[in-house]
Amino acid sequence: MELIFGTTNQGKLNLIRSYLEGSGIHITGLTELPELPEEPVEYGKTPLENARGKAEHYYRLLKRPVFSCDSGLVIEGLSDEEQPGVHVRRHDGIVMTDAQMTEYYSGIAARFGGKCIARYQNGICVVFSDTEKYEYDGPDISGESFYLVERAKPQKEAGFPLDCISVDIKTGLYFVDDGCDPGNSEEKNGFRLFLERVLREHEAAPSSAQKRFGMEED
Repeated sequence: MELIFGTTNQGKLNLIRSYLEGSGIHITGLTELPELPEEPVEYGKTPLENARGKAEHYYRLLKRPVFSCDSGLVIEGLSDEEQPGVHVRRHDGIVMTDAQMTEYYSGIAARFGGKCIARYQNGICVVFSDTEKYEYDGPDISGESFYLVERAKPQKEAGFPLDCISVDIKTGLYFVDDGCDPGNSEEKNGFRLFLERVLREHEAAPSSAQKRFGMEED
């Protein structure tokens, strides 16, 4: 089964492909299409709302099965007004580059004495047609809490600038030094189980059926 992944971020594309190795689900990124579709405007207040909006947008343009993921960042100790949430790349109305993100968030860690605890919240939405959609934002696709630290290491992969200031709480290793292993994480299993279930539901249900569920229904 082929699914279009509604992203131009090569790092995210590689990550999801690694999650789905051996599953029979083949992922195509937007930049691998003959023509790059227009990007949507993000209006959502949560990762799931943004994931839904992007998936619906790309389905309308492509008329092919498509899914989209979105993330929000929560940092302990920040006020509600300061929380990045779904605007991880935006600050003061500016879309930050990878380097600017690293500098900005390492500055936040400095305010807390050199490190602070953070976690991601993820949402995913799959669209097969105007009436068949699947979505989820459970904790098993969002990973564990980690430290954001002031001292940055060199960035390894474009699109993941915070990995060079993110440290695994248990091991004390930076994500860029394999402190976080996507191949063995709860997040990998959560994404894989969700997409595998989506395909089973899709194959079993009439194409006109409206399908929305969460893994918590099991």
